[in-house]
Amino acid sequence: MEEKIITEGKYRYIEKGEGTPMIILHGLMGGLSNFHGVTDHFPKNGYKILLPELPIYGMPMLKTTVKQFAKFVEGFIEDKGLKDVILLGNSLGGHIGLLHTKMYPKKVKALVITGSSGLYESAMGDGYPRRGDYDFIQKKAENVFYDPKVATKEIVDEVFATVNDRNKILKTLAIAKSAIRHNMADDLPSMHTPTCIIWGKNDNVTPPDVAELFNELLPDSELFWIDKCGHAPMMEHPNEFNSILDAWLEKRGF
Repeated sequence: MEEKIITEGKYRYIEKGEGTPMIILHGLMGGLSNFHGVTDHFPKNGYKILLPELPIYGMPMLKTTVKQFAKFVEGFIEDKGLKDVILLGNSLGGHIGLLHTKMYPKKVKALVITGSSGLYESAMGDGYPRRGDYDFIQKKAENVFYDPKVATKEIVDEVFATVNDRNKILKTLAIAKSAIRHNMADDLPSMHTPTCIIWGKNDNVTPPDVAELFNELLPDSELFWIDKCGHAPMMEHPNEFNSILDAWLEKRGF
C-alpha cells in the first residue's frame, strides 16, 4: 500500500485527508490494504481517514478479546483527540466497532458495518485450520469472496503464513472464541447510533440473514445489498461500496 504507516507510541496507523474523522477497523486476517478503495475515495470528500493496525497478535493471550480491542480503539481515539467519529468495520472490525459504540456511545456519531461478526460466526469457529495444507487454505480464502480471483496469491500466502505460525494461530483462535462469546443480540436494541449496514448478497461467512437480523435489532439502521459479492464488499466492489456509503452519509448529514 502506498500510504505511509505512522508509528506513534503503541499505535501504528494510516492517516489521510482532513475533516470528519472516519476510523476504519480491519478484520481478523484482513490487512490495511483491504480498504484501499475507501482510503482513496473519502479524503476527497471532506473526511479524515484513520486506519489503525489492531494488535491482534500483540496482546497477551488473556487480553486477546473483542472487548480489549474495543478499549484499544478508544485509547486511539483519545490519543488522537478525536470527537464524533464515524466507525467503519469489516468482519471482526465491525464487531469491535459495535462493542466500542455500546461501551462509548457519546464518542461515535455513526457506525458502518459490513460482513460483521457479533451475531453469527461460521468462518472462525469451525475447528482448527489445517496447517501446512496450502490448497485447503486457498479454498478457504477463495470462499470469502464471490469471485475467487479476488483471493490473490499474496492474500493466500499471508493467511497460510498466519495459520502456520503457532503464536498467531493461538491468538486467532482466542479472538474467534471471544467473538462467539461476545454475541450482541441482547445489546443491539438499546444502541441508537445511526448505523449503515452494507452486505454482500453472496456472503458465505456471515450470510445475508445475519445482515437482516442486525437491521431488525438495531433501532436506527439501514441495510444495503451488493450483488455478486462475498464477505468483503469494500474489496470486491469498492466503487459501489463507496457510492452507497456516500449517499447514506449525505442523507444523514454526516
